[in-house]
Amino acid sequence: MRFENNQSGNGGVLTLNNEIKEIGRLTYTIFPEENKFIISFVLVHPEFEGRGMGKYLVEEAIKFARENNWKVYPHCSYARSVMMRMNDVEDIFLKN
Repeated sequence: MRFENNQSGNGGVLTLNNEIKEIGRLTYTIFPEENKFIISFVLVHPEFEGRGMGKYLVEEAIKFARENNWKVYPHCSYARSVMMRMNDVEDIFLKN
């Protein structure tokens, strides 16, 4: 599996792919003047659901945000629920 980050301006899409096709994607928006990274949407294609692929996408987004010193606001309810269960994100998790 591999991640691709396709950023364009203040937005982008993180995709998770296997050797053949896309497994899922996470869309985001960046507000650099506020040091804010917003996770807008997480999608895992039906054939890959239930295997933790969405969590991998959220973890990759958090890694990207950390590398850029951004705080993460999970607008997506799935991303929010994943982050609420993580122990190591208190320093970057914007809850509202």
